[in-house]
Amino acid sequence: MTLLSRRKILSGGAGIVAASWVDSTMARPAAAAVPESFSFLFITDTHLQPELDAQKGCRMCFRAAAREKADFVLQGGDHVFDAMDVSLERANRILDLYEMTEQEIGKKIYHTVGNHDCFGVYASSGASVNDPEFGKNYFRRAFGETYYAFVHKGVHFIVLDSVNITPDRDYEGRIDAQQVAWLKNYLSVLPAGTPLIISTHIPLVTAFYTYADESPSAFKHQAMSTVNTREIIDLLHPHNVLAVFQGHTHVLERVISHDIPFITGGAVSGNWWQGTHLGTPEGYMVVHVDSTGVRTDYKTYGFKSTDPKNT
Repeated sequence: MTLLSRRKILSGGAGIVAASWVDSTMARPAAAAVPESFSFLFITDTHLQPELDAQKGCRMCFRAAAREKADFVLQGGDHVFDAMDVSLERANRILDLYEMTEQEIGKKIYHTVGNHDCFGVYASSGASVNDPEFGKNYFRRAFGETYYAFVHKGVHFIVLDSVNITPDRDYEGRIDAQQVAWLKNYLSVLPAGTPLIISTHIPLVTAFYTYADESPSAFKHQAMSTVNTREIIDLLHPHNVLAVFQGHTHVLERVISHDIPFITGGAVSGNWWQGTHLGTPEGYMVVHVDSTGVRTDYKTYGFKSTDPKNT
């Protein structure tokens, strides 16, 4: 079955994420239990493109990931570079390239939507907002719903959609009102102490602006963290959140707020396939979960940039 024909089959349903995953999130979970020990991979910001040896780099990373003893992969978003500012032909080409390359991992993959995974957002792309593929429909066609939950060995994983497409055809970091209502309802039926792990592309909490080259004024909208972080933390804080895993900034970072570790997972693409970004090299994260919480190992995989600026 070709990638194109597979997408056509999935387009009428919940995509790669089985519909039962989404539907079952509204059911009352079983009683809280101490999680079994297990490991998973957090792989984010692959930014796959034909240029800059990105496919070679992704293959190297995915083959290293395939050798890890991990139960599954949590993909943190920005699968491709870039669907926001290109034609549908280019967007489909890089998505085909990503889906083909991702098969190297050989593990179950749960996907988080990133801003670069939204088609035609910028008016300069030439896309119409009425295009059936516009915005997150492009992501849904390939990967399924943009927010959902699943349970693995006693831990509830909640995958959030932190990308809000604005009326002026830009984006900001935000968990929208419909999703907040869904999250509130999901959390309300959890037994006390249920262990949770959250995934979001745009960080809820980050110290990025304290050491990055950019300042908030460099963006039209709040783009490097979510606008309504406090609202989400107020929902999460009463619960047993083991960690929040984040992407987007391409840095390796751990910030503790309200007793919750907010862990930003670096980037497979490093500095967008042009070397190390703010001290973080190309890599992926191995996450170990047990009754004491989470422990992370960030691993590089040997990619060397071929960009002349980095030789």
